[in-house]
Amino acid sequence: MGILEAILIAIVEGLTEFLPISSTGHMIITEKLLGVPEDEFTKLFTVGIQLGAILAVVVLYWKKFFFPPGGNANRIRFYSKLVVAVVPALGIGFFAAEKIDALLESSLTVAISLIIGGIVLLFIDNLFKTPQIHQEEGISYKSAFLIGLWQCMAMIPGVSRSASSIIGGMQQKLDRKLAAEFSFFLAVPTMAAATGYKLLKSASVITPANFQLFALGNLVAFVVAILAIQFFIRFLQHNGFKLFAYYRIIIGALLLVLIQSGTLSR
Repeated sequence: MGILEAILIAIVEGLTEFLPISSTGHMIITEKLLGVPEDEFTKLFTVGIQLGAILAVVVLYWKKFFFPPGGNANRIRFYSKLVVAVVPALGIGFFAAEKIDALLESSLTVAISLIIGGIVLLFIDNLFKTPQIHQEEGISYKSAFLIGLWQCMAMIPGVSRSASSIIGGMQQKLDRKLAAEFSFFLAVPTMAAATGYKLLKSASVITPANFQLFALGNLVAFVVAILAIQFFIRFLQHNGFKLFAYYRIIIGALLLVLIQSGTLSR
């Protein structure tokens, strides 16, 4: 992997991590189209640059994470909800890590997941028309846990962690904006755990030379993720999910054509 490939993959990560279009799916396809070797460092890089995206959430919502209204009591409740919500992903991720890694190499899985997820997003706005929760303080521990269960669907490449957790939030009566923001908050412990586990497991593949690529990728992902989050929140306040639904369906169909033609491996 060269500098250009690292930058392009990191841009894709930053753009897609918090949009309901699957960052992992897009990075898998980007790597294959760029001809990046499917070695251990590439796998580590794909997961590891999520650290930059995580930092973008913490920076944008630093008051929520460190100085929430209501002081320590609200901060403890906020962190407790995130812990409850991340438990399902930690459990399933721990016991199914090898199967998940195998799925990460499948372009066909990504294509099918993009299309199915796109069809679901077409109807989401009409399914959940009467939100009742507009502030994070109104989210119960039960709702947090159920949103965490929804998030686990994203272990299938192409589903999108953002999409599944936002749908879960809206199913629990959160409004669109709050569902998206809670999805961002939940990304921090979820992605930190996944990245930390991958780093511990594969730390030996990082050399002084590729560490520079790793650091550059995180920096690019951080900057791009900040812009993507700000855009997404503004967009959701005035629009629904149909644009992302059509995008997913078109990209998924295009991938199927590329796979069928032999341009892209399965």
